[in-house]
Amino acid sequence: MPTRAALFAVGKVVKAMEITLNTPALLFPAISLILLAFTNRFNTLAQLIRSLHAKWQESHDPDIHRQLRNLRLRTRLIRDMQGLGVVSMFLCVLCMLLIYLGRQEATMVVFGASLLSLLVSLALSVWEIWISTQALSLELQDMEAIEHRARRVFKQNRNSGGRSAVKS
Repeated sequence: MPTRAALFAVGKVVKAMEITLNTPALLFPAISLILLAFTNRFNTLAQLIRSLHAKWQESHDPDIHRQLRNLRLRTRLIRDMQGLGVVSMFLCVLCMLLIYLGRQEATMVVFGASLLSLLVSLALSVWEIWISTQALSLELQDMEAIEHRARRVFKQNRNSGGRSAVKS
């Protein structure tokens, strides 16, 4: 537990900290690139969803239905990631306005909220990437199972001198 003196020292540092117009402006290029990356992810998923939905309408395959549910969650996450990124950008602009108006304490609070919004957006991005890699792993498991069976059949044929018929 921090002592009262330590908290006082931190408070003095925070009060001494000054945010200039350059501070929130530094986030603009980063937020813009992040929003562009999120938009590209969303567009790619939208294209995949349309393709899978057409296949599902023809076959009603439960595997495709599960993939579509997974993609729905991912698109919701991306929507939230984009929204929080836009909020972060909005708060940076508001922060610059508050600096212009000379409202330093409000500036620090708004800038902190902007950073927090960006942080949550990035955390959601990590979650979406994790879901994506899990889905890819599941997709590749069937391929690995087929390869495993093929290796087992090859070993059996090699050990028996190739005399037995291939079993699936």
